[in-house]
Amino acid sequence: MERRVVITGMGIWSCLGTSLDEVRQSLYDGRSGIIFSQERKDAGFRSPICADVPRANLKPYLNRNLRQLMPEEAEYAYMATMQALEHARLDQDYIDQHEVGVIYGNDSVAEDTMVALDKFRQFGGTAACGSGAIFKSMNSTVTMNLATLFHLKGINLTASAACASGSQALGLAFLLIKNGLQDCIVCGGAEENNMYGIAAFDGLQAFSKREDDPTHASRPFDRDRDGLVPSGGAATLIVEDYEHAVRRGAPILAEILGWGFSGNGDHISTPNVAGPARSLELCFISAGVKPTDIGYVNAHATSTKIGDAREAQAIAQIFGDYRVPVTSTKGQTGHEMWMAGASEIVYTTLMMKNDFIAGSLNFENPDEETACINVVPETRESHFDMFLSNSFGFGGTNSTLIVKNL
Repeated sequence: MERRVVITGMGIWSCLGTSLDEVRQSLYDGRSGIIFSQERKDAGFRSPICADVPRANLKPYLNRNLRQLMPEEAEYAYMATMQALEHARLDQDYIDQHEVGVIYGNDSVAEDTMVALDKFRQFGGTAACGSGAIFKSMNSTVTMNLATLFHLKGINLTASAACASGSQALGLAFLLIKNGLQDCIVCGGAEENNMYGIAAFDGLQAFSKREDDPTHASRPFDRDRDGLVPSGGAATLIVEDYEHAVRRGAPILAEILGWGFSGNGDHISTPNVAGPARSLELCFISAGVKPTDIGYVNAHATSTKIGDAREAQAIAQIFGDYRVPVTSTKGQTGHEMWMAGASEIVYTTLMMKNDFIAGSLNFENPDEETACINVVPETRESHFDMFLSNSFGFGGTNSTLIVKNL
């Protein structure tokens, strides 16, 4: 018998805030977390706009030896996970006595890899890299750190799927729990926010050039969008079997009903319509619901010309005549990369639990390709009990989740 999969805790560390209450208020108020970075301008960035994500201070929680094994994104993930575990009422005694797993999205570690190799070249010996360099530079750095710091003894896996990584982590946890292989999994996504992680991305001319107006730079679906804005941080969700959550008296926030995924099988960076549409279609089949059951769509839309257009066409194809409300929280946050698929579940769950839809910031006019969907430009008081969230990434990797209010 397939089991129900629920969300019992959430934690967030983002440019919109470092607590659920702060982030909820930022979403409602339409506050932007985007700034102009003089450091990036001086370094030679074509686009010196980025999210303002505060660095985490782990000194009160971890000793220096442990902190030396953690890159920036693992620091964010640690803070988000502490919040999520507390929110889910999962204390260390319970974790120590049960098999709690971890699946986290992460697809690169740039700064710490660069620092270690620079030391190797500078000093002419590998010992100069330092004893913690290997643990800080691996894609699996977040899961290895979270698993050891919180003594997680279940599944220990990194989802590395470009900008769908966070969503794929939740989807994989959904499948494992649904099929009885795990009872409880710590899930999420993390992204470093330093300039080195996205320097090559800037070289592709994929970022907005609105350096004189940073808060209006990220404008998903808008006619005048000119590129995305890089961001980072971490988001953690505690995902459990429903009966397991009930037995331990956990607060049950929402239920994951379905997961859809697909590959475009096409260009490495330019998306098509068929791949995303298939991801949505499979998610509806998995969830056993209809498009008209969905009260809101949190779109992947990153503020790029082609990406937003193709997603709009995919949504329109699947939803047909039903004009479901659509927004992209990336208008406020920029593109949180490997974190986005998880953080946007947190953002949307906060909206659902508080009866509002955060407007798609900076959406003023559609173009001929995005006019086919119902983009909500400003915060709207709205009750909905089911939402769909899209995440798409380089290489044509697509992930879609449907979540229901409980």
